[in-house]
Amino acid sequence: MARSMTGYGRAEINTESRKIQIEIKSVNNRYADFNIRMPRKFSFLEAAIRSYLKESIQRGKVDVFIVSEEFGEGVGSLRMNEALASEYIENLRFLKEKYSLAGDISCSDLIRAPEVFTIGEASSDEEEIWNLIEPVLKDACCAFNESRHTEGERLKADLFEKLDELYKTVVEVEEHEPEIMNAYTEKLRNALTELLEGHDVEEQRITAEAVLYADKISTDEECVRLKSHIVQMREELLKEGSIGRKLDFITQEMNREANTTLSKAGDLITADLGITMKTLIEKIREQIQNIE
Repeated sequence: MARSMTGYGRAEINTESRKIQIEIKSVNNRYADFNIRMPRKFSFLEAAIRSYLKESIQRGKVDVFIVSEEFGEGVGSLRMNEALASEYIENLRFLKEKYSLAGDISCSDLIRAPEVFTIGEASSDEEEIWNLIEPVLKDACCAFNESRHTEGERLKADLFEKLDELYKTVVEVEEHEPEIMNAYTEKLRNALTELLEGHDVEEQRITAEAVLYADKISTDEECVRLKSHIVQMREELLKEGSIGRKLDFITQEMNREANTTLSKAGDLITADLGITMKTLIEKIREQIQNIE
């Protein structure tokens, strides 16, 4: 079924010591472009996350946001840089003696000193983290793909309506062509009658001229191909997977046939119908840009 390239999905999990939230959203793009934002400590998972996303997303600019909150025991540990603290003390003593400064060196002085005390993150097992994140990623992807599917169904319904309208316009062009020929033949006969001033008009000559004109304005081939492209697009819209590029190619072929039909227009009615076809095809093309 048709899927939109625009979608949104969100999922989260809460444990005794951690909360993980994953958000996925996307917009149109010619290729698959993944932008993953997550805590630095999860960077080892990027390749696995990309691989997971590629299984169900072929096109679109996809942003993935992973947020992790840790709480409870084992979240982090206080670390002291003893060598750096020793340097601070030595330098403070040197300055005190050299410039006869008052006061003693205290613990508060060291606490305020940069990098002497730091809080380090508790180490985590990589496999354990992946086992925790994977089901959340799966749920977020399911919600994301469901939203794309829902939007895709709306796009498909709209495209079917436009294809029906385009098909009717093509039929109008086909049905109107004999009227053009009849009008041209009658106009030619009247012109020859007036020119010959009462002499008999050669029907054979009129027929020959009409055949030449019919060949010049005939849009039979263009209409047959347009109908074929419409049927082909309907079939593609019912298929699974990434169909956007194929639909875009079919639209280009439709536009080529519509241009030829317009260039052959034998009267204003056909010209108007040709313009209507091009307008509908452009609307179809715009919608197709949203399909994966």
